[in-house]
Amino acid sequence: CRPGDPVELRPEPRNPADPRAVAVFSERGVQIGYLTAERCGLIGKRLNAGEACEAVFQEDHRHNAVIRIRFGGGSPTLPNGVRGAAEPDEYAQAGWDE
Repeated sequence: CRPGDPVELRPEPRNPADPRAVAVFSERGVQIGYLTAERCGLIGKRLNAGEACEAVFQEDHRHNAVIRIRFGGGSPTLPNGVRGAAEPDEYAQAGWDE
């Protein structure tokens, strides 16, 4: 994936490891990973409620990748200088583990 490429989020309620799991797929249909446990609760809940969202690949890190998600219409924007962006855990917000 390249920065700005669309990705698809697919909730996996039958995932034996975590019924709240949300898989991330590239635009070519290749699974590139999962949302972290801290984020899959709230984001999966919103997806399951039918809330529209768009997601794009931002960048890869040594052991993970960063994606951007926007609910409510419109495309997510990438920050300037995505290579220097913070690790994903620095974006955690209250309520994401619900």
